[in-house]
Order: sequence, then structure tokens, then C-alpha cells
Amino acid sequence: MAVTLPALLGEEQRALLAPEGAALLHELRHGLGGPFHVLFPERFDANAADFLKVFAGSAVDGRVFYAKKANKAAVFAERAALGGLGVDVASRGELGAALAAGVRGTGLVVTGPAKDDDLLRAAVLHDALITVDALDELDRLVRLAAGLGRTARILLRRLPPTQSGLDHAAPDAAQAQSRFGLDDGELEAALRRCGDPAVELEGFSFHLSGYDVRQRADQAAGLIRLCLRARGLGLRADRISIGGGFAVDYVTARDWRRFHESARPGHFHAGKTFSGYYPYHSPVAGADALRAVLETTPVGESVPLERLLRRHNISLLVEPGRALLDQAGCSVFRVQGVKDRDGYGILTVDGTSLSLSEQWFGSEFLPDPVLVPGAREPVPGPYPACVGGASCLETDLLTWRKIPFPVRPAAGDLLVYVNTAGYQMDSNESPFHELPLPPKVVVDRLDHARPRWRLDR
Repeated sequence: MAVTLPALLGEEQRALLAPEGAALLHELRHGLGGPFHVLFPERFDANAADFLKVFAGSAVDGRVFYAKKANKAAVFAERAALGGLGVDVASRGELGAALAAGVRGTGLVVTGPAKDDDLLRAAVLHDALITVDALDELDRLVRLAAGLGRTARILLRRLPPTQSGLDHAAPDAAQAQSRFGLDDGELEAALRRCGDPAVELEGFSFHLSGYDVRQRADQAAGLIRLCLRARGLGLRADRISIGGGFAVDYVTARDWRRFHESARPGHFHAGKTFSGYYPYHSPVAGADALRAVLETTPVGESVPLERLLRRHNISLLVEPGRALLDQAGCSVFRVQGVKDRDGYGILTVDGTSLSLSEQWFGSEFLPDPVLVPGAREPVPGPYPACVGGASCLETDLLTWRKIPFPVRPAAGDLLVYVNTAGYQMDSNESPFHELPLPPKVVVDRLDHARPRWRLDR
């Protein structure tokens, strides 16, 4: 039988799974009539405060930009605006949503490859910071800004060296070359073009996959050297962006080790195997990972990154998404049926795996879902079961692993997948089979009594 892999729970999620919170979950399921997501904005606030404390403690001039792609909910962009954070956007839709949430144009950084002219035009008009990914994009931006009689604020994105592969992969993933950024020759050409008054070069950035602290610090030092070179050419160059890549700790080190030591194909429905998993345990995560980057002495340097930044009066921009959403939400499904099959069960829930987006990476969201029984006499377990979606596709499984549930699930029970706010709950959502998209419910406990809730705007 597969081992359990219980998820770490924040205060908000523990309260929601307690008897009073569980009653609220069943009420919400009855009222909403389908699966739904729960959001905890106060947890977002706490995570943001942790990042800001790291900057304050290191005396580094830093700015946090929430990576909006990590979750489509309006409430997190609203909290970013209220908390003085910027927002990282990569489309006109995200840009418009951030502005509507109260984020000023100067608080936006526009990323993404090969941005179209409409997005670039809106970014220039709102005085947003624009990450330039290619020479042809820089040329288009110069012409567009000149035509508007404006100056575009830009960062040049540097192509990183060969690095770990996909963002979700384990640190020992196969090496891969990024498709984002300018190589050294292109950077030289771009620096020459940045003398045009239609653009102001504020600094440099990179897109780095994975969570390697040293690699991120080394690349940051390289950007500092680029800033110094650009200043020698009379350009401003006083900030760098190291993007996101701050891991989230979902499970304990012991449980993560036990999973890897014991996992085999027989623990998964149909003997399913995966090439890799997100590192669900990380010894250094969230704001602590930012602190570790700042305290690392880059290769070729004699002092930590934080001292290099202070010495050269360079600001550091970070763009966390998942790390700001740690413990900030969960996803709730109702069990519709239980089928016994060859020593384990197949649960069918009222949603689909499109609402757990790790399958986008050909992988599995591994932390155990929590069973919240309905009004019934439970049948003692353990009862191993995988979890299938309500579609006609064999591959529509929310969980391939045969979870050892403590009691036998039954129709009417709820399954709560915890800590899904970061990239899981809506990256791939689709009204497949004309099923409605799960609504998002914002919950707070400001009155310290029964939780208050509302639908996300």
C-alpha cells in the first residue's frame, strides 16, 4: 500500500477542516452545486510581509511583484495593491485586471516573450516597466514609444546558461536551455539601441527555471556587472530582477523521503509512472529562499549578493507567485461515487483534473487530499483509492496514486486538496463537458467567530 503524504496545513486550512469549518464546506457545496475553490487573502498578506521583512533586514532596496499568472482570482491582485506590492503581468487581460484591482501602472512589470503591440502600447501609456526579450521586440517598442511621444521603461532580459528544466521538476532534472532572453551578442546590440530617447534602460532580468539558490545568486551577480557596463555607456541601469523561483514547502522532509523510498508503479492506478515531480519538500522555501539568495556569495565575488547590491546602489526586484500563495487556498470536490477495483477504490468526484494543473507538466499533485465525511457512520480503513474526474476520459484523474484514506469514502463526502492556490486551481481550468468552472470563495476570520465568505469578484 502507498504511504501517506499528508500536506502541511496553515492556520486557515486547519480551521476550515475543523468541525465548524467542515460544516461550512458542506453548506458551500450545497449552495454552489459543484466543486469550488477557497481563498485565504490574509495568508497572502502574511507571505508578502515575510518577503518585505527580508529586504528590510538586509538593507537592500527591494520590490516585490506578485506574479499574477499564478492565480486568476481578483482578491490577490487587490491585496497586492493594498500592500504596496507590484504585479507581474504578461497579457492585456492581466494588465487590465491589475489596474482594476488598484495597482498603478508604475507598479506593473510586463513580462512574457514576443509581446504584441497592443500590450506594449498599453504598458507604455501606463508607464509600466517592460521586460524586453528579443531585439525585434526592442525595435518595435522604440518605434511605438516614439510614435506615442513617450519613453518606455525597460529591462533587458538576459539568456541564462544551460540550467535545470521545467519549473516543477526536481533539482536533478535534465539540463535544458531556456527559450527566454538575449544572448551576449544580442545584449551588446541592445545596449547600443538603448541610447534612443524613446527608451530608458532601468536594468536587466533573467528567467531561471528551478529553485537553485546559488544559480540564482550567480546570475544576479552577472546582471550587476551588466548594470555597471551599461552605466559606463551613460545608461541608468540601477535595478535587476531575479524573477520568482522561490520554492514552497508542501510536506515534511520525513514524509517526502518516505514517499521516494517506497513509491512504485503498483501504488498508482494502471501502474502510472511519471518522469518527475515538483519538489514538494524544500528545506529552504518562500521568503527564506530570498534571504538565502541574498546571503550567498556569487562565484567570482568576495562578498554576498546583498553587499554587492548595496555597494553599487542597485535595487532588487522579485516576482514570486507560488510563494506568495503558499497556504492561501484549497480546492473542494464532492465524491459522487466509489467503485471497488482489484484491492483499491476508484473515486469519482464532481469536477475534473483540469482544476489541478500539475497534469499540465505531465506530473501529479502529490499531497494527500483530506476526506471530509458527510453525515454517515464511517467504515474504518485504511481504504486505498485513486480519484477520477467526472469526464469520459481515461486520463482524467485528479490523483493517480492510491491514497490510503483513513475511512472508506462514500458519495456525499468532500475531498479537500489543500494548498492549491499557487498554479494548481485555475491554470488549466476549462468548462469541458459544459461543466461550470469552480467558483472561488474568499474566506476571512476578521470577526474571530464564524468565518465570513464571499465570491471572488
